[in-house]
Amino acid sequence: MTSEQKDNLFVLIKSLTKSEKRQFKLYVGRMDSNEDSKYISLFNLMDKMNDYSEDAILNKGIVKKQQLSNLKAHLYKQILISLRLNPVLKNVRIQIREQLDFATLLYQKGLYKQSLKVLEKAKIMALNHEEKYIAYDIVELEKVIESQYITRSLSNRAEQLINEADKLSEQNNISTQLSNLSLELYQRLIRAGYAKSDIEFREITQFFYKRMPKVKENDLGFREKLWFYKAHVWYSFLTQDFLSSYKYSSKWVKMFEEFPKMIPVNPVFYLKGNNYLMEILFLIKHPIKFKKVLTQMKNRVDNTNFPKNDNLGALSFHFKYSNLVNLCFLEGDFDLALNYIPSILKGIKEYKNQIDAHHVMMFYYKIACIYFGKEDYENCIIYLDKIIRNKDLKMREDLLCFSRVLNIFAHYEAGYDYHLEKQLRETYKFLIKMNDLHEVQKAMIRFVRKLDKVYPHDLKHAFKNLLVELKKYENDPYEKRSFLYLDILSWLESKIEGRPIVDIIKRKASQFNRKERSSISHKSVLKQ
Repeated sequence: MTSEQKDNLFVLIKSLTKSEKRQFKLYVGRMDSNEDSKYISLFNLMDKMNDYSEDAILNKGIVKKQQLSNLKAHLYKQILISLRLNPVLKNVRIQIREQLDFATLLYQKGLYKQSLKVLEKAKIMALNHEEKYIAYDIVELEKVIESQYITRSLSNRAEQLINEADKLSEQNNISTQLSNLSLELYQRLIRAGYAKSDIEFREITQFFYKRMPKVKENDLGFREKLWFYKAHVWYSFLTQDFLSSYKYSSKWVKMFEEFPKMIPVNPVFYLKGNNYLMEILFLIKHPIKFKKVLTQMKNRVDNTNFPKNDNLGALSFHFKYSNLVNLCFLEGDFDLALNYIPSILKGIKEYKNQIDAHHVMMFYYKIACIYFGKEDYENCIIYLDKIIRNKDLKMREDLLCFSRVLNIFAHYEAGYDYHLEKQLRETYKFLIKMNDLHEVQKAMIRFVRKLDKVYPHDLKHAFKNLLVELKKYENDPYEKRSFLYLDILSWLESKIEGRPIVDIIKRKASQFNRKERSSISHKSVLKQ
């Protein structure tokens, strides 16, 4: 799969809604002199294009080749200014920055009192919404103004501003350290996947606690807690500490539910917190709680008070369908999962500029698993091939690994014996190069390699032997993730019992629903 070359201006224009395009034309048409401007002609031409073509633009004679780059930059800037003026897109953060800009203009005009009045209102709004970076900028401008114009309104004005600046600086420093740590952990997860040995576990743990600032959770504000929880979630995901992941993702979501006014201010973090909570509930196989969280998130997103924009639309689509499919896997409902595939593919196309290629590949893996569960091995192979043949993407190694392992089993089930030998060679070569050949994967590949030597009447016995061998790794801290990516145990049981894999998964899902789950209840986990 080759990455499509995209022109930034063209992508921006294509992302505009009808109302945003209308507002832009009203914005640039506010002066008669703009009616025949070259950049308006360029906008209209690019708006009609299905694919970006520089040659088509030059053939229209709108602009010379040497001037095109500058004209595109000017048009890009004008579109952004128009979007900034759109009241629908104005969130709290933009409103506060707008007030800061107004105050700066008043200061430059020498209207100090008016500037300070605007800054005070903006600062209160910023602090109420935990926008402490902007609040710090506001205090710094207040200090500049006070150093030139003494209002004499408060005798301790200087001390007050200094204390505010020191406090905000300290809080912002903590947030920066926590957000840096969170980002570094996430980067490690994307690049290398989860801890695969005691050595990697110790390395990650040492890194985490060395970089974690010395803070007390109860002393942190909303925003600092948000980054504190996020860093802990990523650390526990990396070390595969599922109970800790549940604990901190639950705290994350609970904090938003306790302060609902912060959801419209930080809708992305609200969605991500719910997604991480559902991911861990999927991993620990808790369908009842999973369904409750999913329903709660969907109801919140569908509420008229929830912000609407392209970014949130893409995230809502991603988290909704990813978790709907995961719920189908938990409950063994592959027929329902199959019905989601057209909507998933439509969403991938609709949000192609918002969803990164890594998450598109994750969707393809889920689709491949759906087809495998439905015993449609040809379509399973098609979607796995989209992942395996993607040479332009640096994805999580574990995703690439299990895509190849599942591909071997799909080829075996489809009866592609010639292709199977080729897939085995390529998979071995790939895994050895990655140094990521786990015991579960070794056992599975050894089994497939000798399948052609097993007589048909001995096949069931061979499946039973493999099941016994793999069962001992089911609760191994570094091997168990293999069964989360690829439910090989259910596949083996289906072969032994001569029943469809869907029946086996549904039976297990029914058992999970009947189990007592006090060990992972919200109350018991938080006590740990």
